[in-house]
Amino acid sequence: MTEDFRTELSDAVGALPAADWDALVRATPGTTPFQRHAWLSALERSGCIGPQTGWQPLVVALRGREGELAAVCALYVKSHSYGEYVFDWAWARAYAEHGLAYYPKLLLAVPFTPVGGAKLLGRDAAARKALLQAALKLARDSGVSSLHALFLDPQEAQWCGTAQFMARTTLQFHWRNPPAADSAPWQTFEDFLASLRHDKRKKIRQEQRQVRDAEVQFRVLHGSEIGATDWAFFTRCYATTYALHGSPPYLNDDFFRTIGDTMPEHCLLFLAERDGTPVASALIVLDPHSRTAYGRHWGAIAHIPALHFDACYYQPIAWCLAHGYTTFEGGAQGEHKMARGLQPVATQSAHWLAHPQFAHAVEDYLERETAALAKHQQRLQERLPFREVQ
Repeated sequence: MTEDFRTELSDAVGALPAADWDALVRATPGTTPFQRHAWLSALERSGCIGPQTGWQPLVVALRGREGELAAVCALYVKSHSYGEYVFDWAWARAYAEHGLAYYPKLLLAVPFTPVGGAKLLGRDAAARKALLQAALKLARDSGVSSLHALFLDPQEAQWCGTAQFMARTTLQFHWRNPPAADSAPWQTFEDFLASLRHDKRKKIRQEQRQVRDAEVQFRVLHGSEIGATDWAFFTRCYATTYALHGSPPYLNDDFFRTIGDTMPEHCLLFLAERDGTPVASALIVLDPHSRTAYGRHWGAIAHIPALHFDACYYQPIAWCLAHGYTTFEGGAQGEHKMARGLQPVATQSAHWLAHPQFAHAVEDYLERETAALAKHQQRLQERLPFREVQ
């Protein structure tokens, strides 16, 4: 017999007890640190999300017969499409050209975080599937144009496929050890370099030599080793990099300090220093359970050739090898990452559009896009940088 759940809505993750939320994080297969109450509520408390930013939290919770929290997810009412990394700007333009409103829309994702993993938190599969149906009903009843579920785990993507969502595939680039199921794992960074073709190996060594010739050294801080001064410098670097690209930063010092205080075991900071003075930094988020490191943010206050590659790829990969981490995710997009030993990986999202004609048009588009992307991924696989393609 299927259990009847009571649906509750709230306007903040912080409105729910952290212990109850995180119990569902632990009960749900395929979650990441970005689903923890501390991460999501820090985004709210710091003002990085909220009505003023176009990210209005809308938390959907299912309660069981005894009033216990059985399932929960964080939706966001969006008035734009920034900070999502699965691009739907063309869809929004098409709506506007036909005099229709694409915004507001609903988003099931972690803000500013293109990381695959479970987004529907629940005590079991039945509760999670019921939560998906509750989110879809909310989208229908509220009159929004659409509901978008981004960077899902495979199980969630499958559920969405049977619930009137359209599937979309995008590519990211991840480093994995071993690089293939039938290959031996690397033990050291030199082992990793030795597995690359000569031109790729030579290029990496040249780039690291450029950094050394600039008299830059790295200092690695983990957890409570990261102090307030370090967070302030990292935020300065992060904001500077956004400014160079002509856009305001999504995150702020309050957010970074908060996760440093509440999630220290997940925080790894690389500080690049010249003559003892920091000039750049890169933040990695760790998942000790899955042995995965997530390259999240970086920035510099001085231009040093090749420093970005060293701080954001080579140093984290070397750290992963030294500490038994088997996956390093380098973030969204960027075929240049393949030359650094990262491989193309398909990520899944799912999309529901209320307007039948637009839904049909988007479905046709996604079919063509998916076929083209599969061919592109196959071509990328044929260009892997290893001496022997695994």
